Amino acid sequence: MIILLSPAKTLDYETPVNDISYSIPSFLPKSKDLIKTLRDKDPEEISNLMKISEKLALLNTERYKSWKGLKKESSHSKQAIFVFKGDVYQGLNIEEFNKKDLTYSQNHLRLLSGLYGVLKPLDLIEPYRLEMGTKLEMPQSKNLYDFWQDDIAQQILDDLKALKSNTVINLASNEYFSSVKSLEKNTNLISPVFKDLSKGKYKIISFYAKKARGLMTSWILKNKIKEEKDLANFNMDGYYFSEKDTSENSPVFLRDH
Repeated sequence: MIILLSPAKTLDYETPVNDISYSIPSFLPKSKDLIKTLRDKDPEEISNLMKISEKLALLNTERYKSWKGLKKESSHSKQAIFVFKGDVYQGLNIEEFNKKDLTYSQNHLRLLSGLYGVLKPLDLIEPYRLEMGTKLEMPQSKNLYDFWQDDIAQQILDDLKALKSNTVINLASNEYFSSVKSLEKNTNLISPVFKDLSKGKYKIISFYAKKARGLMTSWILKNKIKEEKDLANFNMDGYYFSEKDTSENSPVFLRDH
């Protein structure tokens, strides 16, 4: 199986990664096209396009100018799985992975990205901000969904074929999963749901659900889970499988505290 995750806005290029191998993103030429377009925009245009503050727009304008599309390690690049921080990656807790876990993750985890399309965990990336939902117009496309079209989905299908599997565990946000919607008809797509008890009812609470996606990702990768049926055994951080609330291809996990 392959797990899908979204990236995070918060990036960590300060913490060193020692003695870890790296790989190169699959779609660097397309990333370079996006960067070329972004470089033509001034901070005000970036602010309006991405709905971000002037300060963040200035930061990212500089990032686009300094982006090189590196194919080797440098002070300006780092393996993607160690770069992204935030709620999901707090749950994933990549720092607890050993080298065998990382090797397994390289084959079974894919990170969706507005700039890079799809990333393997150890792909080198440079600092950037470009969310998949950004309405960035390119010569042949009106937004990033059009720009990437079926490239990302086809890459995931190719990776599944190499694994002799047809199962995708979707733990990405709706914004990012929309870039690979075609996987619904081409794979056995499983989209887990996490709900917490709040005021007498089980609800999806964004902060907790994001962390739970990371927890499940970590659990699958560390335990080398290969069968869909085994997902029901997930029980980290107080979550448990609810067969009563589960529908086809959407297992539900509840937490009472």
